[in-house]
Parts: sequence; structure tokens; C-alpha cells
Amino acid sequence: MFARIKKSGKYEYLQIVENRRENKKSRQRVIATLGRLDKMQDKGEVERLTRSLSRFSRKSMLILSSKSNPKANVKKIGPSLIFERIWKETGIASIIRNLLSERKFGFDVERAIFITVLHRLMTSGSDRNCDYWRQNYKITGSEELSLHHFYRAMCFLGEETSDQTKASPFTARRTKDIIEEQLFFSRSDIFSSLEMVFFDTTSIYFEGGGGDKIGALGFSKDNRPDLKQMIVGVLMDDTGMPLCCEMWPGNIADVTTLIPIIEGIKKRFGVVHFCIVSDRGMISKGTLEKLESPESTINYILGVRMRNVNEVKKEVLSRGGRYKEVHPESKNKKDQSPLKVKEVLHKDKRYIVCLNTKQARKDSLDRENILNSLQVKMKQGAGSLIGNKGYRKYLKIKKHSVSINYDKIKYEQRLDGKWVLRTNTDLSAEEVALSYKELWMVEHIFRNMKSLLETRPIYHRIDETICGHVFCSFLALVLLKELERRLEKSGYNFEWDKVRQDLKALQEITIEENDKTFAVRSECLGTCGKVFQAVGVAVPPSIREL
Repeated sequence: MFARIKKSGKYEYLQIVENRRENKKSRQRVIATLGRLDKMQDKGEVERLTRSLSRFSRKSMLILSSKSNPKANVKKIGPSLIFERIWKETGIASIIRNLLSERKFGFDVERAIFITVLHRLMTSGSDRNCDYWRQNYKITGSEELSLHHFYRAMCFLGEETSDQTKASPFTARRTKDIIEEQLFFSRSDIFSSLEMVFFDTTSIYFEGGGGDKIGALGFSKDNRPDLKQMIVGVLMDDTGMPLCCEMWPGNIADVTTLIPIIEGIKKRFGVVHFCIVSDRGMISKGTLEKLESPESTINYILGVRMRNVNEVKKEVLSRGGRYKEVHPESKNKKDQSPLKVKEVLHKDKRYIVCLNTKQARKDSLDRENILNSLQVKMKQGAGSLIGNKGYRKYLKIKKHSVSINYDKIKYEQRLDGKWVLRTNTDLSAEEVALSYKELWMVEHIFRNMKSLLETRPIYHRIDETICGHVFCSFLALVLLKELERRLEKSGYNFEWDKVRQDLKALQEITIEENDKTFAVRSECLGTCGKVFQAVGVAVPPSIREL
């Protein structure tokens, strides 16, 4: 049964019609002609009739008018529906609940942690900001939590364990370490291994005191040497899946942490042999000596600072030889760029010289633009050029004159698009280069997710809550990577910013009127529907009665 418009002459009439079957054929029968549509609309009769009928429907659409006074509440539902499923299926929820089974907090700690992690994914900021942010989202269990519950949950994640045998030399062993280990073993099988591990770091400065021990003054990558900071190192496997995060005081240099971190990983995850892949910033003379010592069982692929290592500048880069072109295996053709490699042996050291022709063209063009601008600026006066890092690189500065350093330009041309690796593995030059290029992909993930780890402002005063606060950012990274894995498996390649925007656009309006409560869902826009499909979550119906 349905309503339809019947046109007769210049007027339209509203009719109620039913469908019925006669002799296996569908026929329509007019139940009633209600009147001329224009007159009914002028008198509000259509609205009154619809409202009257809605009393007998469990899923009626409300028609609002001046005589209606419903209560409406709007909440974002997309993010929680997607990441609640991933949170449970990765095992994080059950691991946390098992650790809490013999604890009596008086509130749902697992819910507080999940909300904090979801906050990291959708935006960033303090736990106080999280408490305000969650009011616009529909999240199971959020109604009964208060700000001090989030603080206590962070303290639980960061509290020191009674057994410190596997503790890092830089900081104590905490609850978050147990979660990382159980998460790793829960997704491992007899064929799992850590044949290749990627390591990257970032620094986080504090607005407040910086905790008891974790905050310290040190070299600031954020140009804030006046504030205490901490260092966060994230390890990922060769698929880009985060394994664990290490935290240490901000006055400990990155290059001194690599060997202790490796030894700690071997203890925590029961790994005997694996290959560490790291960038130029993590390598030092002392680190290399330990890695190459006879008793070392660690394979490595390390980036070399071409401009700082004399034998690389003078010998390795000058050595002749033909490059061999290789191509990475990638489903995304946009990520495939030609890479040329050649192997150079020098004093029992194995170097791999890599050349990306696309990057070489970009480096050349960038330098040309800088030099063109520099020549214009020099005509206006050289005083302001010295303070500009981009210009100063190509200047020859004497006591009473400043000129362009053409020898430096010629030297830089030799380095366009190149990088040099050093390894002790038995992998071919092509395999070494592609493995290191995987690190670039991991670093790309890391840079895109830097906002997750930049959890400022941090106002916590003790190490436990600080470590718990940062660890929630790591868990957010785990959830995001799992989402990307499922999207890729389904054949989708979406940018995270677009996915986040589309998920936040999915809202549910709860309407209360005439002693009835209805939930009306907004339309799935952009990538939203495909994300739900990839994760295996059903999109809520458009209208449902609560």
C-alpha cells in the first residue's frame, strides 16, 4: 500500500493505492482519493495525516513542524564502529582485560584506554582535551567515565612491573611492555620471525615538568632546547606492523641506543637472529664496531652519511662500475620508481651505492632554483644571505667578500639522487637496496603518523602517566596499520586523511518524540562504505527504533 499523485486536468490529487495479485498479475486498486494536493498542503492536512499514521509505525520518519518539539542528539559513529572491531580482533581489548582481571579500579579501564587511543587517531592533544572531545562521539562505555579515570588508566599502562629482568637500560619495565609482548605472540605462529626490523625515533617535548626521570634537557629536533624532552623509538617489522615502542630520557643520543634496543628485543620476543635496518642518524663508529665484532650475531643494513664519511666521499662514490636497475614489487604502480644499484667493496667493507633517477632530477631542479634566487639576492646585498641555510650551503665566505662556491655545486651534483648503504648480510645488492627502501616506506608511515606520537601538550607530572599517554599513541599506530592492511587486502588504496574525514562524517541523530526514540543515520560518503566493507562491519540502518 502506498500514496501516489493522480493528475486530472490542471489539478493533482492524493490517493492511497494498494498492489494485489490477480491471476499471477500485479494490479493496483485505489483505496481512497484524499483530496486536491494543493489544498491539503495549504491546510497542513498531509502533515497531520502523516503524523497520525506514524503512531502505528515502529519505523516512522518524523515530519517536523512548528507543532513538533522533538529532542535531537547528534553523535559521530563511524570511527568507533570501525576501530572498535579492529581493537577487539587484534586482541588488544582481551589482553588489557586479562591484565585487569585481578585489579579493582572501580571503573572500566579498558574503555578509558580505547577512548584515548581513538582520540589519538581522530585528532591529538592532552587527556583533558580527550575528555571534552569524546562528547561528540558515540562510544560504548564512555558515558560513565570522567577525566580522572583517563589519568588513572594512563598510570596503569605506565606503572612499573615487579619483574625488571627484561627492562631496558634506559627506563624501567612497565605494563605497556607486557601488552606489546602478548600482542606480538598472539599474532605469531611457528613460521613467524623477525628477519628484518626497522627502527626510527622522534622526540617529544613537555609543556610541564617532564616527569621524574623521563624528561631531560637534550638536543632538540623541535628547536626547543629550553624544554625537557623524551625520545620515543618505534620498531616495525618488514610489513610495517609496529612491534613495540621504547622510551628514554631526552639527554640520551639516538646513536647510543641501537645496540641496547636490539639486545632488549631479543630478550623480550625470543628472537635469536634478525637483521636491523636503520637510517643514517642511528649509525655511529661505536655502533658499527659492536655490530662487526666476532661475537655479534646481528645482521644490519645501515644508511651511511655520505657527506661525513671520508672513505665514502673519496673512495666509494668515486669507484667505477655499472649500475643495475631494479624495481620494487608493489601493487601500487605509483610507488614504483626505477632504482639503480651497484656494489663496492672497500677494505673488507661492503657498500651498496643506490641511485634514484627521479630523485636526482628533483635534486638538480631544487638546486637550480636556489641558485637562481641566490644570484638575485646577491645583487641586493650579501648581508642577509649568510643566515639562510639554503643559501649558505653554496656560498664561499671570505673576510670582506661573499661569492658563489662553484666547487661545492659540482660536488653536490655528484650526490644527486644517491644514497649509500653498508651491510654485513649475504643478500644481493638489489635485495639490500629494496630492503632499505622498505625503511623509507616505514618512515613514510611514521611521518604520516607523527601527529599520533606528538601527543602534546603533555602536562602529566609523573613518568607512569607520561609513558601511558605516549603508549596510547603507539596503540593508535597499531590500529591504523591494521586498517591499512585490511584495505589493501580488499584492493583499496585510500589516504588516511580522507578516510578519517569520511568516517567522522558518518553521524547518527537520535530523536525523541511522542514517547518514541528513533536513530537516523546520515549517508555514507566517499570512502566510508568501502572501509566498512573491508573491516567487515555492517553499516547501521538508515532509520531504526530504539
